[in-house]
Amino acid sequence: MIELAAVATITILAVISPGADFAMVTRNSLIHGRSAGLLASLGIALGVQLHVLYTMLGVGLVLQNSPGLFSTVKLLGAVYLVYVGYKTFFTPLPSSSSATPLKKLGAFDALRTGFFTNALNPKTTLFVVSVYTQIIQPETSIAVQVGYGLFMSLAHWIWFSLVTVFFSEEHLRSKMVHHQRVLNRMIGIILAGLGFWLALT
Repeated sequence: MIELAAVATITILAVISPGADFAMVTRNSLIHGRSAGLLASLGIALGVQLHVLYTMLGVGLVLQNSPGLFSTVKLLGAVYLVYVGYKTFFTPLPSSSSATPLKKLGAFDALRTGFFTNALNPKTTLFVVSVYTQIIQPETSIAVQVGYGLFMSLAHWIWFSLVTVFFSEEHLRSKMVHHQRVLNRMIGIILAGLGFWLALT
């Protein structure tokens, strides 16, 4: 029971803490609409499952005890965030003032952006590896460990779906699109800034 409470508490805190995943979902919801935001949210949840899978297979322990390997993962994540931040910063504006998305983002592309945001996110890596190596006990059954992993993904999917629904609400989105240039640049700077921060820390 204590183990379950610890996993649930840490998961909720990790999910709602601002980071690259939040900026990515906000970006997709504002620029490309609700569908793209929801698919990015699903991609984020799938990215969590990737971390769960390799941690349960024992690679997480290797990653935790290999500073060089972890630094490589961190650098890849940093480069990806800087790239997405750059693309967001220079996203062209719609020709009209309507809230219609500038360019429809394909389902696969929306899912992929969410997946890679968390698959290459050192914060998510540390979160999952820490839970499975520090909180979950060796005697915890495989079924329970799988359940914890599914809970982590579900929590991410629900939270970021709610973020998507909020930021893609038509009235709010319509107002925000009037300030889209500023928003794009702010989100771009945040994403790129997170990337540079990860690379330097």
